[in-house]
Amino acid sequence: MPATRRLIRVTGTVQGVGFRPFVYRHATALELTGSVRNDSAGVFIDVEGEPARISELARLLVEDPPPLASVGSVTFEDAEPLGRPGTFRIVASDDAGSTRTVPVSVDTATCADCLAEVDDPADRRYRYPFTNCTNCGPRYTIVLRVPYDRPSTTMADFVMCDACRREYDDPQDRRFHAQPNACAECGPRLTWRAPDGAARADGDEALRIAVELLRSGGVVAVKGIGGYHLAVDATDVAAVRELRRRKARDDKPFAVMVRDLADARQRCDLDERAVAALVDPRRPIVLAPRRAGAAVAEGVAPGLPDLGLFFPYSPLHHLLLAGVDRPLVMTSANSSDEPIAHDDDDAVARLGPIVDGLLTHDRRIHIRCDDSVARAAGGHLQLLRRSRGYAPEPLPLPFPTAAPVLAVGGELKSTVSVVRGDEVVTSHHIGDLEHLATWQSFRQAVEHLPALYGVTPEIVAHDLHPEYLSTKFAFDLDLPSVAVQHHHAHVASCMVEHGRREPVVALAFDGLGYGPDGTLWGGEVLVADYAGYERAAHLRPVQMPGGAAAIREPWRMALVWARAAGRSDPDQLGLAPAGLDATAVHAVADLVDRGGGRPTTSVGRLFDAVAVLLGCRKHVTYEAQAAIELEALARAVDRDDARSFAEDVPFADGVLDPAPLVDRIVEERARGIPAAVLAAAFHESIGLATARVAHDLARARDIDAVVLTGGVFQNVRLSEIVVRELDRSGLTVLTHERVPPNDGGLSIGQAAIAAFGAGR
Repeated sequence: MPATRRLIRVTGTVQGVGFRPFVYRHATALELTGSVRNDSAGVFIDVEGEPARISELARLLVEDPPPLASVGSVTFEDAEPLGRPGTFRIVASDDAGSTRTVPVSVDTATCADCLAEVDDPADRRYRYPFTNCTNCGPRYTIVLRVPYDRPSTTMADFVMCDACRREYDDPQDRRFHAQPNACAECGPRLTWRAPDGAARADGDEALRIAVELLRSGGVVAVKGIGGYHLAVDATDVAAVRELRRRKARDDKPFAVMVRDLADARQRCDLDERAVAALVDPRRPIVLAPRRAGAAVAEGVAPGLPDLGLFFPYSPLHHLLLAGVDRPLVMTSANSSDEPIAHDDDDAVARLGPIVDGLLTHDRRIHIRCDDSVARAAGGHLQLLRRSRGYAPEPLPLPFPTAAPVLAVGGELKSTVSVVRGDEVVTSHHIGDLEHLATWQSFRQAVEHLPALYGVTPEIVAHDLHPEYLSTKFAFDLDLPSVAVQHHHAHVASCMVEHGRREPVVALAFDGLGYGPDGTLWGGEVLVADYAGYERAAHLRPVQMPGGAAAIREPWRMALVWARAAGRSDPDQLGLAPAGLDATAVHAVADLVDRGGGRPTTSVGRLFDAVAVLLGCRKHVTYEAQAAIELEALARAVDRDDARSFAEDVPFADGVLDPAPLVDRIVEERARGIPAAVLAAAFHESIGLATARVAHDLARARDIDAVVLTGGVFQNVRLSEIVVRELDRSGLTVLTHERVPPNDGGLSIGQAAIAAFGAGR
């Protein structure tokens, strides 16, 4: 059969992930001739041979690429055969400097081949904590600049030995051009440090000391891929309690690292989605229902029915868990509300006073990167924090763009994004910008991400709130700026991940977002696309007495909603928290009566209020704690048995009014109806009422899709109710999966809206 020649272009995350040796090995096995190389757009293949064999190579490119590759597109062009004799070759890039436009791979968990070497006493990498290959290991967190090669990473500090160099140079080896490649002879090395930073042991001895300390109830700082964790034995009640005391973290749940699936199933009930996420090379923390009697200290997640589990994703984690032989709390290494520590000197300064020692190493972390967090919701897995393992993987935009954009996100759960061509690239989770270290991390991301992707921004997009630090930063740039309303950005972020361009009806429910009228929105029904939005309906506005104090002290919002429901005597509601006398509560009531406090339509604050009225808590120690506990209370009642008071949530003149529902909740509670029954009824009522409004609006506007977005839709119970009702009506429901519904997705929506506007 005559030979055929085809020119194949592959785009996406296809450099630094073993794509060229993958092509080389298969082309050689198929007895094809030609070459493969990297260039400014991705990978270019010039291949010649029998048509059926070329077709098989093309199939492999699409259906079975290397594990770390994310193929964006594969295009083909026929060419005149050259009749070239010889073999298939890997050739040098035609323009190494231009590879800056090619996506950088995410950090991924150690592959099975590398773990087998770590566990094999006969292998030269036996018990080596930094074993990796082209198919696994750190990428984004060690990249200093582009193009992605060893001198451009923090591995430039280590010179490969002869054995590692032979692997690196051999296209038949799975470590061919694996930039973090190393072994015990030439690579990073473990060190055990005392709390004051003094080195006490190296290598396997350092690991042994850490294992013994953890087994005896100690607190250890462990340097991972994206930063430090604080680790304790998750089954040791006293150790967990001591970690909370030292970390100044009263109630917020800790994540638990378990060795394998069998261990995970002893702790939690896992469905198929949770299992798939746990074993995925991205290795997110997965929230799952805790099993009754599970051997995990109650203080790991006090008062909550779920645990956050994740699997080890580095050889060091595997060795540590194998040594301790118990699940470990592995929580971000910081004091309460500070960003994760990743710099070694900073770690000693910040963590030394709260740990019994540090298990560290000498591979620098350039970009700090928290663990990602996911939860099963509405038939799919929903990311709540998009960071290690997911960032900076690009998302396609469903429209052409005309200008590169930088989007700087919000104030909380900060991320930044850039628009490059027809895609948006988003940073790791940065955190809350009121902390200096987080602000510095934000500034680093603003510089690093555009440089990494070859983007020179021409527009900066930001939140509408004038007092956000990110907004002020945008104003200080010498660029045209685009202010994007908070909830419009939420909607756009969900549209981007679903490739939706047509208008949608959106339920945008969260804590707070600045409205163009100067009030605090948070319970919005919008008709929106990338060009703009209409506020078609919203929750009834109420006052928010004390501003941020009403978030920390949800009894204030309980008082406000009770008064809106006509219950004016706070003493009858028992709202005074421990340590606060009735006089203070009456003072807040008087403030409300005088019109004090900025108006808000926040659904998040409504959930806080009902949580207080049902006895959950009157103060919170972490964001949305009261609402989370309200959902946990509702989950004690099967959805099929839940009552509904949806008739007590009237809708008129564009306003959804839950005040009668609040009155009903208080009345039923006074009659002795269990709090769990009423929590379930509240979820059912709000879900059905808001679904009805969205359905009627969609039909009136001839729109076929409804978006559920904002932090409130992290509530699985509420999401399932709304999705069920809208599904029954034949509408398409778009919920968040790859992009967080909370403020971690804001920069994606901002970027899309600004990019769309630039192209009009």
